[in-house]
Amino acid sequence: MSRWEPNARTRLERASLELFVERGYDNTTVAEIAERAGLTKRTFFRHFADKREVLFGGQEILSRLFTEAIAGAPASATPLETIAAALAAVAPIFNLDRFELVLRRQEVIAAHTDLQERELLKAATLTAVMAEGFRARGLADLAAGVAAELGQLAFRTAFFRWVASGGREFVHIAKEVVADLQTAAELVTTGQ
Repeated sequence: MSRWEPNARTRLERASLELFVERGYDNTTVAEIAERAGLTKRTFFRHFADKREVLFGGQEILSRLFTEAIAGAPASATPLETIAAALAAVAPIFNLDRFELVLRRQEVIAAHTDLQERELLKAATLTAVMAEGFRARGLADLAAGVAAELGQLAFRTAFFRWVASGGREFVHIAKEVVADLQTAAELVTTGQ
């Protein structure tokens, strides 16, 4: 493959994950990743700050999509309806083309405590983004925080169900998760 193909980022992601699984995250260098992808180290660093960011580089996209979806939900939407809209907005990211990459990513993260910590930081950042979005919609701080935590629970649950499903459409799984959370919330509030 040519060094200058426009899909360099995807090639680097695939090469990284292949090497992380084959050799281990700690035993893989940026130079090896670039070589496997048929690119240069310089190209790697144009796309990623370091090899860890290969695993966490989508944070900005998720945050932006959640922010836009929360802001764009109808004024009459409940927080749970707003969460459903946000999950629908991120659904295109979780497609069958990326499914194998996501499985490898999860395998690598599960094997490293420091990467698990980074994953938790990513989740906390996304929760904070959602809380800010709910505050901008007029919810008080506590209510915005609860809605954001519920949003994070919905996202995390939908994500792990998607992974376990073998790649079923994320949007359908997300709808099921929102319905399950609605039922669970009703059980909690009624004490049944």
